[in-house]
Amino acid sequence: MSDLNDEAATDKPTAFDLVGGEARVRELVDRFYDLMDLEADFAGIRALHPDSLDGSRDKLFWFLCGWLGGPDHYISRFGHPRLRARHLPFAIASSERDQWLRCMAWAMEDIGLAEPLRERLLGSFFETADWMRNRNG
Repeated sequence: MSDLNDEAATDKPTAFDLVGGEARVRELVDRFYDLMDLEADFAGIRALHPDSLDGSRDKLFWFLCGWLGGPDHYISRFGHPRLRARHLPFAIASSERDQWLRCMAWAMEDIGLAEPLRERLLGSFFETADWMRNRNG
């Protein structure tokens, strides 16, 4: 998994700063789940979620804040994310990985993140999403 926090030890802004802080991370997460709920292309990953996406929205927001180099809201609430272990109950193959990535890429574009930042984040998201696969295909 890529560590986007490497900048933290330097004077360079973190990915969290470049995204625009908590308000923009929340906007990204909300757009991501809105797209997942609305677009038939994402029906496969939508089916892996509960009827209400409220809890999923909060957890992804809390996680992304820390993952991007901002406040560790997720860890303060739940401890280490243990992403792979938490996702093992869900069938995740290449199709689900790719749906998740397309949905996130679309959300990043919709909220107006600059292309170089979108590309950088998508590369890191790919590494994490690919690591989450637990089924062939």
